[in-house]
Amino acid sequence: MKVENEIIKLEGAQLIDALCEIEYIMISLREMGRYYYQNVQSPPTDETHLEYALETTRFIDENLIFDRLNKVRAILSAPFNSELGDDDMDDIERAIETVKFWSKPGD
Repeated sequence: MKVENEIIKLEGAQLIDALCEIEYIMISLREMGRYYYQNVQSPPTDETHLEYALETTRFIDENLIFDRLNKVRAILSAPFNSELGDDDMDDIERAIETVKFWSKPGD
């Protein structure tokens, strides 16, 4: 890691903005889970699982969750020195290189 990336400083307003986005997503998803699974009198059914999946998908799509997460990533990435190293990657690319991403079932 580049020395200038060892300590990163962000303005408080930027961090608050990122934290508000994260909080909105986390609390909303938690409340959906509570609504469909903890606040019911009977055990969840296949219909409950389907309703939860549809509501989660609706929430993600209608509330532009991808864009919100992209905004958070931009805020957190902005102060990094993105100069490429000998491996033609910057520090962030190198750090996330091992992250396992979703792949279609069966892959």
